Amino acid sequence: MLVISHLSKSFGQRQVLQDINLTIPQGQIYGLLGANGAGKTTLINLICGLLKSDCGQITIDGQRAETCARRLIGVVPQENLLYASLTCRENLAFFAALYGLRGVELRKSLQQCLTAVQLSHRADCLAHTLSGGMMRRLSVAVALLHQPKLIILDEPTTGLDIEARFEMWQLIQQLPQQGKTILLTTHLLEEAERLCDRLGILKQGRLVAEGTMADLRAGFGADQMLLLQVNAEDIPKTLVIAQQHQFIPRRHYGSECLAFALRGRRSLSDIVPLFAEVQLQSITLQPVSLEHIYLELQDPNSP
Repeated sequence: MLVISHLSKSFGQRQVLQDINLTIPQGQIYGLLGANGAGKTTLINLICGLLKSDCGQITIDGQRAETCARRLIGVVPQENLLYASLTCRENLAFFAALYGLRGVELRKSLQQCLTAVQLSHRADCLAHTLSGGMMRRLSVAVALLHQPKLIILDEPTTGLDIEARFEMWQLIQQLPQQGKTILLTTHLLEEAERLCDRLGILKQGRLVAEGTMADLRAGFGADQMLLLQVNAEDIPKTLVIAQQHQFIPRRHYGSECLAFALRGRRSLSDIVPLFAEVQLQSITLQPVSLEHIYLELQDPNSP
């Protein structure tokens, strides 16, 4: 569905994206992760045809993005671009008119989109009376109006409470069943791990990791993470013990919390006795998660 080949973009002397290659098949939810300034927004703007690349190519459903973006892409931006003094139905009708929808086609699309985001019962309510979660769902409805094939969700759950966030997750998971392909940006790693079929991690304009969670774990080179909190004076001894047992030092989680990657599966009952010579304040054994992989990749000292 979306194919990006050797894409680069600079602003003056600053290179924002460097040789990005990415393919998202139809019906897939793809998570694009990265710190602020990593290049996510620039990449989205290039896909949407709002910027021109220095080199490379973007195709959507086999067509060059610059010729089909408006027709094939629906965007849910970070901020709700809705009119507070209009009803839900009136907001949708306004944006539908921008896509040239009229008459029966317009009425059908409005009802379909309101139903898809579970807002039919609030169709004639003013937008400013909606909860934050409902506002986000109405923004998704706007993006669906012209039946695009690619939906870009830019941090769709930012600022939502837990209940509204779960409702949005359920809505996002339903979109591929309607034939939609999703490109999702988020700073919530739990959200990305839960929703996305594949993930790409940007760092300083480069795609430093890409694939399924299984692919990312394989690249991380470990199955479990061991987190130890010890007194400062016990850190050297802890590192020696860890080295003796082939625990791999990873990113520090605070000044007195040490992280180690473990290959294979271990239990705390096996590990705790190994550190009998140090005073453990806390010990945690976890499966490798997206958080561990992301923090490792974003570490300034990592390549």
